[in-house]
Amino acid sequence: MKIVINGGSGLIGSKTTSRLSSAGHEVVAGSPQTGLNSITCEGIQEALNGAQVVIDLSNSPSFEDAAVMEFFRTSTSNLVAAARDAGVRHFIALSIVGTERLPSSGYFRAKNVQEDLIRASGLPYTIVHSTQFFEFLGAMAKSWEAGDKVVVPPAQIQPIAADDVANVMAEVALAEPRNGVLEISGPERFQIRDVIADYLAASDDPRTVVTSPDARYFGAELQDGSLVSNGRPRVGQIDFSRWFTARAAAA
Repeated sequence: MKIVINGGSGLIGSKTTSRLSSAGHEVVAGSPQTGLNSITCEGIQEALNGAQVVIDLSNSPSFEDAAVMEFFRTSTSNLVAAARDAGVRHFIALSIVGTERLPSSGYFRAKNVQEDLIRASGLPYTIVHSTQFFEFLGAMAKSWEAGDKVVVPPAQIQPIAADDVANVMAEVALAEPRNGVLEISGPERFQIRDVIADYLAASDDPRTVVTSPDARYFGAELQDGSLVSNGRPRVGQIDFSRWFTARAAAA
């Protein structure tokens, strides 16, 4: 099977590419660096020629409200149009658990537009809603840093390992389209305060973690359950301790 992955060189893209290639599939790991640019349309038709499956794992280089909206609207429009022309049988995109609950965030509004374009495309599709990745805990802590403290929202989080996400993306690529959403999450639910504190302590970072209702996530005010699944998600196998141990060993 020929599978095109837009964003194939990123964190999830590279892992998904490896899994599908190892299973014997023809995988095109597309990115602007490899000649596939979903904004300019460079290389899209050539890459999608003969493809049965497209997986969109791309992300905006800027999280500024107007820029991220322009990215997802343009990229998704170009990609679904090319997929229709190529006769693609399954269009898959990775999105975020809670996207529809946070319209005050420009990033989440843009992801909603991406999802709406896919649903309206006429293509058989699957949208995977994932909780936040363990691999982004450091960046999250940095975004909330305030001197010798890290000030986080008083909300829950259920992070998932990138390896678990890639396993699901590879599985979905070989399955029938759902024409709906699959939710995935990590095996443990934390208060953001607690998991960030655990991450900093495991990283020998002495900063204190405190909560504030004024702390924002991608510009949005969080409720306690904004970022966690309220359904029955597919749950990953890798918990925080196992993930951090593997990360430390790799480092």
